[in-house]
Amino acid sequence: MIGWSLRQIRKTRSSPSTATPATSRCSNPFGSCSQPSTTSYLMVGLLRAILLPCLARPRAIVYRDAAPEEATMRMSMAWLVLAVVLLASGALVAAQPAGTLVVGLVAEPVNLDPAQVTDLNSNRVGRRIVETLVTFPDESTQIVPGLAESWTISKDGLKYAFKLRKGITFHDGAPFDADAVKFSIERQIVTEHPFNKLGKYPFANYFFGNVKAVEVVDPLTVEFSLKEPRASFLAVLTAGAASIVSPTAVKKLGVDYPLSPVGTGPFKFASWDRGQRVVLEKNASYWKHPVKVDRVIYRPIVEDQARLTELLTGALDLIVGTPPDFVTQLENNPKITLLKQVGAHVWYLGINNQKKPFDDKRVRQALNYAVNKDAIVRDVLKGTGTLSRGPVLPNTWGADSALKPYPYDPERARKLLAEAGYPSGFSTTLWVPESGSGMQSPVAMSTVIQSNLKAIGVNVTLQTMEWGAYLAKLRTKEQDLFALSWMAGNEDPDMVMYPLLHSSQWTPNGPNRALYKNEKYDELLHQARLTTDQKKRAELYRDAQRILVDDAPWVFVDHEIQTAAHAKRVQGFKLHPSFDLRVETISLK
Repeated sequence: MIGWSLRQIRKTRSSPSTATPATSRCSNPFGSCSQPSTTSYLMVGLLRAILLPCLARPRAIVYRDAAPEEATMRMSMAWLVLAVVLLASGALVAAQPAGTLVVGLVAEPVNLDPAQVTDLNSNRVGRRIVETLVTFPDESTQIVPGLAESWTISKDGLKYAFKLRKGITFHDGAPFDADAVKFSIERQIVTEHPFNKLGKYPFANYFFGNVKAVEVVDPLTVEFSLKEPRASFLAVLTAGAASIVSPTAVKKLGVDYPLSPVGTGPFKFASWDRGQRVVLEKNASYWKHPVKVDRVIYRPIVEDQARLTELLTGALDLIVGTPPDFVTQLENNPKITLLKQVGAHVWYLGINNQKKPFDDKRVRQALNYAVNKDAIVRDVLKGTGTLSRGPVLPNTWGADSALKPYPYDPERARKLLAEAGYPSGFSTTLWVPESGSGMQSPVAMSTVIQSNLKAIGVNVTLQTMEWGAYLAKLRTKEQDLFALSWMAGNEDPDMVMYPLLHSSQWTPNGPNRALYKNEKYDELLHQARLTTDQKKRAELYRDAQRILVDDAPWVFVDHEIQTAAHAKRVQGFKLHPSFDLRVETISLK
């Protein structure tokens, strides 16, 4: 990404020097429309000579044995040189244009149609454009009114009627009404719907498979009829897939809607330059409150050091997924504000439960004993994660506090492998995204796992991929082992235990990429959906978690403590426990 920035500066230099009109947009990626000095160009030339050999790399990398220490050190040293030179010279340090917020993401969004989104970066951008009937306040996951001002639930739990807010319009001028709600849901679940075939709706079955009908009562009232009660249905309606989109825009754009989405949110879609940036412009007539930022630019910057450097030099205002190695540095930087918050997240080593040798529970348990999760949390994540006992976040209402994490016990792991018929171990492949939604430090974490497994005779080849390609590859069901994470959006156990591990959610029709199946587990989750008794639901989920931990469909690693860092000019920003990136709360000074 810094290579792109340098190319843009070189392009600026080659152009004749002209006065910049007051109304023109600054094209300098560092945010200043002033011409850099000759000294700046000499520094840029030096930095290019140092950095570009380090940054040039293929999009898929295979590590067959030990970690790529030499390459990692070379990359780190290159970024260190960049940070020192830029900060010492001040040549490229510049404020962003007034009213423009620049956000550094860990990966590029994949799709901006909320019904098709499967990754956090797409969600973080797209949720600024579209909205849901119910939502969360800025500080919690307590469900509150959104586009619906109120709702009623029938005594049998089968009907949910929503009264919609009056006077809201989509960004294209079309009215927000009950017809738009019906359209937004039915396009995902009604196969005869004229716009059902325009894309893949990977979570439609999980979120709306229980919906029998969506009926328009009047222009401002819509009613959902369910096939059977579902205690978590209101939580479902906070999800991105439940966002209400402009039917006019979908009909007009067709398959191109994901490239130019239209909603009712605080920001309007402006442009998407693939690999470079997504730009949103403020919705001046936003119904909820005035939006104080004129423009948001989201830049995908995969390399951790690059994101940090661009924040320190003023090229970025806000970064999420702060590199663990730099947390202390940022905490002590008077020009930066660092935020931390626990959220409903889990990072896991997925195991293909349908492939040999992983179809044997003893092999899966052996992997859990072999991985030193404490070392990963301590040495790689530097305290930005908490040890996982299972898929549910500890200390939440559905968690089982009696569960203990698999201890680090290589000897027990070897014995289990021998019992399963693999006394000498075996060879396998671990797929890893180079970066991505909630993935923390995927390559570094997976390299530790690779080393741990080698110690028990399991020889692992790491294969890294770009985030979008990685998600597509997982749909093939060809994976052996894979590194992945999940943000549930709220603390309801159904939002993680059902989509990731219920047998009805096998990929490619759902996110159960481990291809796990256990009939008793499935039944417990089904029963937990039917009752509204919170205590009974918690008991059922705890029983299901005990089955999971024994079956070991994953290696349970950690729950992220999400971090973000921003410049002091950013005011009013807070992290949200749902991992939603609510930049509409920001003002700039």
